[in-house]
Amino acid sequence: MAPRTRKAAADPSPAFHSNGDAPPPAPSKDETAAVVDVDALLAPVPGEEREEVKINNASATDMKHACDDALKRFLSRPDLFKQIHTHTDVRLALGWLSVLVAGATGLYGWRVPFEQSKPGVWVGVIVYVLLTITQTLYSYFIEGDIVFVGKRKTFDKRIVTERITITSRTTPSTPQTPPGYALGLSYVRSAAGGKTLLGKGRAQEEHVYTGFFDERGVMDQELFERWVGTVVGRVMNGKAQ
Repeated sequence: MAPRTRKAAADPSPAFHSNGDAPPPAPSKDETAAVVDVDALLAPVPGEEREEVKINNASATDMKHACDDALKRFLSRPDLFKQIHTHTDVRLALGWLSVLVAGATGLYGWRVPFEQSKPGVWVGVIVYVLLTITQTLYSYFIEGDIVFVGKRKTFDKRIVTERITITSRTTPSTPQTPPGYALGLSYVRSAAGGKTLLGKGRAQEEHVYTGFFDERGVMDQELFERWVGTVVGRVMNGKAQ
């Protein structure tokens, strides 16, 4: 009867590369799925019907506004981010309040005799000026170049909140390069109502306007969405600082 041979037990210790370093651990299934999900969500829908965007491609302002609007349409899709309109709401509230103060002051000055109404009119004028200045300062110092603030919630064994803030500006042209569209992104991923920070990232990216608009001023929206999706995906996946 042939003797039985025993197979050697597998060595549980991790294998090492020839240089003595252990290989990097493979990403978990959850991490891989998260990356795939983010990339899939941020991919433009091929063949999707879009309303044609045509602008004056000699105007950098028009091209910036068209890009800002396309960015907001793309990122505020139901499966991506819910756009937060706080800055717009504050500016509108201050604007409407100043209009109401001006109207009430004018009506008061018309209904009440001139000498008797002067103190009240002066108060109304001062309040109107203060509201107008506040609106201007808010737009310049607080809102600044912000064009999109978005928020989304997902569930991964707990409620995870993601918040992204995007600024945009036009980079001036030079003798060698045309004007460009520059984005600044800030991303935060947290849990427990913002008390637990899970990740964050920042990125700066720029692309010339001529890459998004043809000679007739028609915007290639799918190309623009692909570029924006790549930049946002890199920040959300933690590949940018």
